[in-house]
Amino acid sequence: MRGKPCIRGMRIRVVDILDLLSNGLTYEEILKELPDLEEADIREAILYA
Repeated sequence: MRGKPCIRGMRIRVVDILDLLSNGLTYEEILKELPDLEEADIREAILYA
């Protein structure tokens, strides 16, 4: 992932989660799009930012 921070060793970048949130997606919509994520992962991405 070219040194970008990722969620729990997955190939999902923190910036991708933040982009989804900034585009207005809810936690539920993000979890539906990325079923490997947990709600805590989204909160941790926000805290990281």
